[in-house]
Amino acid sequence: QVQLVESGGGLVQAGGSLRLSCAASGRTFSSYAMGWFRQAPGKEREFVAAISRSDGNTYYADSVKGRFTISRDNAKNTVYLQMNSLKREDTAVYYCAAVSGISSTATPRSGYDYWGQGTQVTVSS
Repeated sequence: QVQLVESGGGLVQAGGSLRLSCAASGRTFSSYAMGWFRQAPGKEREFVAAISRSDGNTYYADSVKGRFTISRDNAKNTVYLQMNSLKREDTAVYYCAAVSGISSTATPRSGYDYWGQGTQVTVSS
């Protein structure tokens, strides 16, 4: 089992940047593929980005491709989401998620087992 705690959210102007972090408990972080999701008010939660267990394979939603970068540091049990060129429509609560028992190269868009509590990102115009 793994516990996830997000940080780094806040208020930023459109065009600005933020870096979200997600710290994981436990000693088997490298066995989990990690993902970021977001949920805007009145909308369903949506996939943002995923990174594989150990080889750094990544996948992005079309809406963030070229602006967001997911990365991980297995030595620090942490996954990051660097968000650049932020837009008002990026405003949401951002969640990190973890899933184990899958291929080392997989970047899943669903089926995550563990979730953090979320961190608010607000982009103003």
